[in-house]
Amino acid sequence: MSEAIGRAIDALELLGMAGESVEDEWSYVTELVAAQRDRLAEIDRRRGVQALSETQTTAVDLAIEEAGRIEDPNRAIDWLSTFPDLVALALDEPVGGPVAPGA
Repeated sequence: MSEAIGRAIDALELLGMAGESVEDEWSYVTELVAAQRDRLAEIDRRRGVQALSETQTTAVDLAIEEAGRIEDPNRAIDWLSTFPDLVALALDEPVGGPVAPGA
């Protein structure tokens, strides 16, 4: 797995941990994190060994940094859908990954 996507998955997991603190949303959050983790892993598989440009690496790092600033659990839940799209955009990949569980 590429280092940048590995860091993005770590940031996704942290968002999920924050979102899990909303008791009524625990199941939704758990399923969404799993789907988005798979989505990021699929992007990594599709890209193969293709190196990231400096601009792409910076864009992923900025998205990770922004995700790390989120403290509100409800906002973290929102970002579980937004964050992977930011990473996809940074990597010139299509946005609009998996449909949210229960949607």
